[in-house]
Amino acid sequence: MRFALTSEAGLNDGAAFPFVYLAIAIALSGASGEPFFTHWLVVDVLWKVAAGVGIGWLGGKVMGYLTFRLPKRSGLSETRDGFVALGITCLAYGSTEIIHGYGFLAVFVAAVALRSVERQHEYHENLHAFAEQIERLLMMVLLVCFGAAIAEGSIFGALSWQVIVTTALVLFVVRPLSGWIGLIGFPASSQEKAAIAFFGIRGLGSFYYLAFALGQAEFEGATILWVTVCFAVLSSIVMHGVMVTPVMRQLDRGRPPRS
Repeated sequence: MRFALTSEAGLNDGAAFPFVYLAIAIALSGASGEPFFTHWLVVDVLWKVAAGVGIGWLGGKVMGYLTFRLPKRSGLSETRDGFVALGITCLAYGSTEIIHGYGFLAVFVAAVALRSVERQHEYHENLHAFAEQIERLLMMVLLVCFGAAIAEGSIFGALSWQVIVTTALVLFVVRPLSGWIGLIGFPASSQEKAAIAFFGIRGLGSFYYLAFALGQAEFEGATILWVTVCFAVLSSIVMHGVMVTPVMRQLDRGRPPRS
């Protein structure tokens, strides 16, 4: 379950960008009157997705070879240094952004390609542990800034019943329903599928997507958008944070013991 949620989060970070660009294209088209669909489809979907997947896959394979297949005297995997994960991330992201592809998608694909080179090597644990530590540090900084913004008071000045209803629909209807549909055919119990479908929003990346979109085009109701995203993230942090531990314990009790 944890792996499924982590994988989904990584893929979502890249897969969301075409829709962010679609919103930007619609806003710009509404202001200028120029058509947008062809450019969005060819450039923002086909080219940028292909570039992200291609560069990510190639970079992951090359780094996998350098990490696992070089002679032991020079193999990166023998160093046990988790900083390799940061280097792979920066290389995949930067290389893809240079050719105007989706860097987030490239990072996800590069990680998959790297793992495919040598699936069972113990060095993967070092990479995962280091990446998780960096993620938690960055998450802590973002949450502290988010909490300071909430304490300041103005962030929820435009909170309304429409925002609350929208958040409830996202947390209790849209996310679980779409998650359950996406898990059709996935080899897991119904309890695990329900848990995967329910958890996972949190959505701190939404801050970046919204800030990026508002920096590219003018949107009506920008304040409402910020309030909605902030309230959804806050609700997810509180609700999922409280529920995840007892739910995971219950799922662990229901699994057969390993022999």
